[in-house]
Amino acid sequence: MKNMTIKTSLTALTLAMGLAAAQQASAANWLMLQGTEPAGSAPRAKVWGFIQAQYQKDFSKPFAHPSGNDVYIPPKLIGPNLDDQEQFNVNRARIGVRGSNFPLDSKTNYFVLLEMGRNGITEPGNAFAKVTDASVTFNHIPGARVRVGLFKNPGPEEGLQAIHVFDYINFTTVTNQLMLERFADSNDMNYVGPIPGKPLATVPNANMNQFSNSVGAFRDTGVQIFDTFNTGGLETAYAIKVGNGNGMQITDNDSNKDVYLYISTEKVFGGKGPRREGWKFFAWSQTGKRTDPYTPTTEYDRKRYGAGTKYLKRPFRVTAEYMKGKGVIFQGPHKPQNQYNDFDASGWYVEGGWYIPKTNFEVDLRYDTYTRQTNAAGSEDRFKTTTVGAQYHFNKKTRFTLEYDIRNADSDSAGTQKQFDGIGNRVALQVTAIF
Repeated sequence: MKNMTIKTSLTALTLAMGLAAAQQASAANWLMLQGTEPAGSAPRAKVWGFIQAQYQKDFSKPFAHPSGNDVYIPPKLIGPNLDDQEQFNVNRARIGVRGSNFPLDSKTNYFVLLEMGRNGITEPGNAFAKVTDASVTFNHIPGARVRVGLFKNPGPEEGLQAIHVFDYINFTTVTNQLMLERFADSNDMNYVGPIPGKPLATVPNANMNQFSNSVGAFRDTGVQIFDTFNTGGLETAYAIKVGNGNGMQITDNDSNKDVYLYISTEKVFGGKGPRREGWKFFAWSQTGKRTDPYTPTTEYDRKRYGAGTKYLKRPFRVTAEYMKGKGVIFQGPHKPQNQYNDFDASGWYVEGGWYIPKTNFEVDLRYDTYTRQTNAAGSEDRFKTTTVGAQYHFNKKTRFTLEYDIRNADSDSAGTQKQFDGIGNRVALQVTAIF
């Protein structure tokens, strides 16, 4: 299987390099923006970063546990620690350095980023800080740039885009559960609930996040071939990455490798950088295997696919994306063992924004739906969320974001439905400052 995976990636690479023989474009997309620097003009070292401070409140109600205690499941609590329904948090505080070897070699550049906020990256293990990105890109081969190290995987728009320009505070459910992968080890055990006759230490309780490793954060350590080129007035980009399949954990945990494929084509209207205007269509796939840490002789296929489109031309923005997955379907941060499965899942979202002319205000609206265990009779779970949001841009690098999530979840399982009952709405406020 490992040889077949490598052959698949090499075949795709050959096809992509053939396409890339066309003239390269100078405008940037996410692949270029995060992995390259302007040829001949990038500084040796540019320090940059951003801070995101937020407040969230969840209005859900607990369910009555058979022990007689009121219990709050993860969807009713605020992350990353999941021990309360209301909190202030500096959820992201990142600082990085990027640049090139110019004037020694303008064709080689690097990217390093450190996370010091409290989130799914740093909370496991109570780490003060963690490196989220550390990569070097070689731009020597026309049509086939090579990036090596730890960096974002080519994939869904919510994961690939820069988080500091994300128009919402919380990810869609389909992205959060299907694509934001969690990595368990043999010491991470499922939460078994309160002991009958013994009251919980706190309500809500702090036993709902059982993972001791960082979330994947849409990243992996590996090597990527990518580039951007012009085809008939369109900007087309491709990426092929082979990685460990172990997320933010830089070391590998088995002999398997993941293969990530991505292609996009865009009609560029104007501008540059993360707010460039255009109409983009994209598709991607991620395939690999996961070793069950509780039964190391057992492996599960993990397959993810998706396609979507994004339109941005002020004053309007529209994005839509569909995703599908098989195997290793996340069951919740309180159930690490249960995610090693052969379940199917799928979901989609559509969102839009309106930049109110002659003001600094923007209003946003998003609908997302996610269904898991679609191949397990009597166990299918369904999630639907409508998000109403607004942003105020103080300037190009500082903004205030407000969102209100109207949430609904139901299940074919009577036991799960009892836990879903009472899932309420959620309000979130966030300040983003880029430097």
